[in-house]
Order: sequence, then C-alpha cells, then structure tokens
Amino acid sequence: MSGREASCDPREIASLFLFEKLSAEQLGRLCREGRVERFEAGPVYTEGEPATCFYVMLEGTVVLYRRVGADDVEVSRTSQRGVYAGAMQAYLGDRVPQRYVNSMRVTEPTRFFVLPAQSFADIMQEWFPMAAHLLEGLFFGAKDTQRAIGQRERLLALGSLSAGLTHELNNPAAAAVRATAALRERVGKMRHKLAVIARGPYSREALAELIDIQERTAERVAKAPVLSPLEAADREDELCDWLEDHGIPEGWRIAPVFVQAGLDTDWLEQVAATVAEDILPGAVGWLNYTVETELLMDEIDDSTTRISHLVDAAKQYAQLDRAPHRDADVHELLDSTLLMLSGKIGPGVRVVKEYDRTLPEVPAYPAELNQVWTNLIDNAVSAIGSGGGEGTLTVRTAREGDRLLVEFRDTGPGVPPEIRDRIFDPFFTTKPVGEGTGLGLDISWRIVVNRHHGSLGVESVPGDTRFRVLLPLTAPEEQAGPGPGPEHGAGTDPATTEERT
Repeated sequence: MSGREASCDPREIASLFLFEKLSAEQLGRLCREGRVERFEAGPVYTEGEPATCFYVMLEGTVVLYRRVGADDVEVSRTSQRGVYAGAMQAYLGDRVPQRYVNSMRVTEPTRFFVLPAQSFADIMQEWFPMAAHLLEGLFFGAKDTQRAIGQRERLLALGSLSAGLTHELNNPAAAAVRATAALRERVGKMRHKLAVIARGPYSREALAELIDIQERTAERVAKAPVLSPLEAADREDELCDWLEDHGIPEGWRIAPVFVQAGLDTDWLEQVAATVAEDILPGAVGWLNYTVETELLMDEIDDSTTRISHLVDAAKQYAQLDRAPHRDADVHELLDSTLLMLSGKIGPGVRVVKEYDRTLPEVPAYPAELNQVWTNLIDNAVSAIGSGGGEGTLTVRTAREGDRLLVEFRDTGPGVPPEIRDRIFDPFFTTKPVGEGTGLGLDISWRIVVNRHHGSLGVESVPGDTRFRVLLPLTAPEEQAGPGPGPEHGAGTDPATTEERT
C-alpha cells in the first residue's frame, strides 16, 4: 500500500535517535533526498521484494513478519518512535542480495521517514566511511565466523557421538571375544569327552539315546524361562541335592549352568530314566558341556546382534546411502539419536518415550533432523546435569492439527525468563567457556524453520522445560533453499534505541 507524502521537517528528523548528532546541512540533505510518508493500516513492503527504501518510524505501530512455509509469522511488534527497517544492508551493494528479508505492516495510520536505498548507501559511504567498513567487516566476518564455528559445533558433536558409539560397541565386542574364547575351551572338552565315551563300554543304543537327550536339551536351552534371583537360588539348591544323591561330582558347579538353561529336577529324572545308571554321570557331564556351549553361542549371538543394531543406528543417524530429502519416520530418527547418545546420557538420566505410533511419516531432511534431536537432547542432559545429575528426559510425539509435534521435556532447573527470548540467537550460550559455542539452538532453529517450514519453541518452569518442534505433515509446494544459512534472524527486527545505539 503506497503512502501519502508530506513535507519533511529537519527538526523532526533530528529528534530521532538515529539522526540526533547530524549537522543542519546533513539533515537538510536527508530531507531533500528522503521524504515523509503516511501509511494507512496494511502492508508497507513484502518479504522477497527488491529492497528499495530504508524506513524510520515517526509515529504509529509496525509489525514485522517472516514467511514460514505458507504462513507469515509475526517476529516483532513495536510502537517505539525511531525504530527502523527495510534496506538496512544497502551500503553493501551487490555483494549481498538487496531484497527485503521480512514483511512490514502497520496496524494504524503510521508515519515514516523514507530514504531511498541508493541514497542511504551513498550517505553511509560518504558520511561514515569508517563505520561502513567496520559494519561491512562485521557483517561478512560474522558470517564467516559463524560458518567456521558451525563446522566446529558439528565436529564436536561428531566427536562426542563417536566416543559414545565406541563405548557402546566395546561392551558387546568384548563380550563376544570372551564368549568365543570360552566356547573354544568347551568345544575342546566336548571333543575330549566324546573320545572318552567312544572308548567306553557304551552300546550303540545308549549313544543314540545320549545324542537324542542332547538335542532335546539344546531345544530346552532356547526356551529357558527368566527366573527371579530367589527362584534361581531355590532351583540351584534342588539340583545340587539331586546331583549329590545320584553320585555326580561337582554338583555346585553344574547346577547354576542347568538353572540358567531352564533345566530342573524333573528333566534330570527323565535323563536318569533314559540312560543306564552306570553312564548317568557321563551323560550329565556331556549335557553340561552341551548347555554351556549353547549358552555361549547365545551370548555371542546377542553380542553380535547388539553390534549390528549399533551400526544400523549409526547409519540411520548419518542417513548414509539415503536421499537427502524423503518421507521419514520420526520415531526411527529419534531412536537412532537416543542410541547414539546413550553413552552421554548416562545412568542418572531416565529416558521415557511417549510415542504416538499412529503418526504418519513426514517429508524431511532426516540427517538434519537428527542434528536437531542431538542438540535438544544434549541440552536437556546438560540441564539435568546442572540440576544434580539425576532426572528424567521425556521424548513425546503427537499430532497437533496438520503438524507433527516432537517434544523434549527435562526435569532440569529450567530456562530463566530473562534469557528465554535469546536462547535461539547465534553464539548465545549459558554453558561455561569451552563447553558450548552457542550455535546448537541457532542451527536447530534454522533446520526446523528454514528447511522444514516448521516451528521451534520453548516453555520452561523449574523442573519442567519443554522444547517443542512442530513439523508439517505434508511437503510445501517449494522446498527450502540449499541449507540453513547463517542469517535467519538478520535484519528481521526493527532496531530500538537500546539495541542499535
């Protein structure tokens, strides 16, 4: 909506904090090259249009919006005289795209001092050459610094994940190595026992019965029930007594193995009824080696399966061999991230999953969402650690209208109200020096908002902090740009006296 022009009074312009130190000649030039315009309630300019003017509010109310998907999201509203917006980077020339980075509307009749972008650029270069060079260096230097620290943030996260993954892989790998060594020993003893049986006075029928019992025992091991410690102790006592009554030595060593395999005195009675009394001790020893072998193979199978799951989780987390953008199950992404971070989460943090498994897949960049989950989980764990080291992390998914909610709730001390509006700012961190770069939440914001057209917010009171990620369930007509750039908030808020002077 075009405004109505009015005369420009240098005295009124001089009363604005931006121009209060200018000379009468400079104020005169501003009034000659600029103009005062009055806008009725409605739009002033729209995000993405060529940035042709620099606006300074004289009186009224302005609201700034950013386009998120198909919606305009309000990012600032103010009635403070002297706030400015529009072509604030005109002095950089064609080195940056000269387009409005937000949309501005007024909610009541509002007057602006309007300066053409080229005049603003010329004045900055002529009147404040040193300031222009400093601002230019600050602008591009901040982008370079942010990019470099962003890469460091990712490397730190990768290092932390690698350490956690190495720790998680070491346990099942060591267990598999130990079980393999023990299995080799047991198999050797089984061969020795077989040689003893072959040289003994056992008939062919007795050997056939012994082998049949061995097969049935192996099947029994695969179906062994899980007993409580008290139940296991009682059964061990029963088996020890039975073995002692039947003249079988070292019953105290054999009984725990049989209990673990799910064998009881009824089973041993069946064995005793099947084989002759003189070969019962040999049969029990043979079965003991069989049970130990089966248990060791189960342990190896469990360990290698665990290793395979960890490798799959690592691939899922990194999204190797997958299209960068696809329909993804957020629960798979969350589980892989939680598994990758399990070493860092530690035993003091109880993880609760409240998943709505009926939710559909969402169009996403899965590897980037995993980065968001990593940052939010890491922050939650750090918050719990700062509150004593013990607490609960709850990860919840739900449907909210046409969007999917992923919520991370922790029982830490919370985010103080005075900094809650700053936590998504680049480089802002509450962690000690060396522990945080202040880019984790900034990167998360960019990925969720810029890349996925969603929203990221926080609700916090002591003992209940919730970071809420909302993702659209359907893909927008146009995908986001090539990546989360370094300037998601640059120039979106009108400057105030406190912020800009």
